[in-house]
Amino acid sequence: MASVELAAEIRREPRFAWLRALLRNPLGCVGLTMVVLIIFSAVAADLIAPYSYKALDVKARFSEPTMAHIFGTDNLGRDTFSRTLYGGRVALSVALIAVSMSLVVGVTLGMLAGYGPRRLDNFLLLIFDSVRAFPTIMFALAVITVVGPSINTVIGVVVITTVPGYARIARTQTLALKNTEFILAERALGAGTLRVMFSHIVPNVIAPLLILASMDIPVVITIEAGLSFLGMGVKPPTPSWGSILSDGYSFIRDTPWMVIAGGIPLIFTTVGFTFLGEALRDIFDPKLKKEG
Repeated sequence: MASVELAAEIRREPRFAWLRALLRNPLGCVGLTMVVLIIFSAVAADLIAPYSYKALDVKARFSEPTMAHIFGTDNLGRDTFSRTLYGGRVALSVALIAVSMSLVVGVTLGMLAGYGPRRLDNFLLLIFDSVRAFPTIMFALAVITVVGPSINTVIGVVVITTVPGYARIARTQTLALKNTEFILAERALGAGTLRVMFSHIVPNVIAPLLILASMDIPVVITIEAGLSFLGMGVKPPTPSWGSILSDGYSFIRDTPWMVIAGGIPLIFTTVGFTFLGEALRDIFDPKLKKEG
C-alpha cells in the first residue's frame, strides 16, 4: 500500500516525492545525515581543520589527545584530526570520480552489448567476465607495481574493475527493453539507434545503477584506504585514511588513537552510504524490499 501511495505522489510531484519518502524512512534519514556530514567535513576541511595537514611540530610528536590536538599527533608531530579531515577529501574525490567514470562507461558498454548485434554482445561479455575473474586487490597490486602508486592509478584500477558490474546490469535491462512496444514503435517512426538508446533506454536503466553506485562509494573508499595502508595508494605527504591507519599500526603501542582516528571515518562512511543506498532501493524499487 505504501508503494502505491508513493507512486501516486511521485506522479503528482516527481521532483520532491522521493526526498520526502527518504526523510520519512528512519534508515534513510540517518544515512542521509551521515553522508551530508561526511561530505561537509571533506568540502570544508580548510575551514574546520585547525592545522595544515603538512604542518610539522616535532616537539609535539606522539602527543596524546588534547584540546590543541583532538586526535593527538603522529610520529612527525602532524595533527591527526586535520589529516583525517583532509583524508576524507581525498577518499571522496577518488570514490566520486571513479564511480562516476565507471557508471558512464559501464552504462554505455552495457547498452551497446544489449542493443547491438550478437557478436558484439558475446565479445563484450567475454571482456566483462575476464576482468571480473581477477581479484580486485591482486589486480591493483599488479598494476601499481608496474605503473607506480598515485591517485590516478588507484582511480584507473577501480574504474577497470567496477565497469563490468554496471555494464552487466545495463545489458540485462537493455535486453528486457529493446523489444518492448514503445521501443518498437519509436523505431518504426524512424528513430535512430542513438536516439532510442539515450532518450528511452537510459532513463529506464539509470535508476537501479544509481542506487548501486551509492553503495559502491564506500567500497571504493575502502579499496583506496587499503592500497594506501600498503603504501601503494596515495603518495605522502597527502593524507589518506589508509596511510593514517598504517602509521597508527606501526606505532600502535605508543599512539593507539591514530588507529581509531583512521578507522572511525571508514566505518562511519560505510554505514552512512549503505543506509542511504538501502533506503533509496526501497523507495525506487519496492519489489526488491518485498522479495527481501
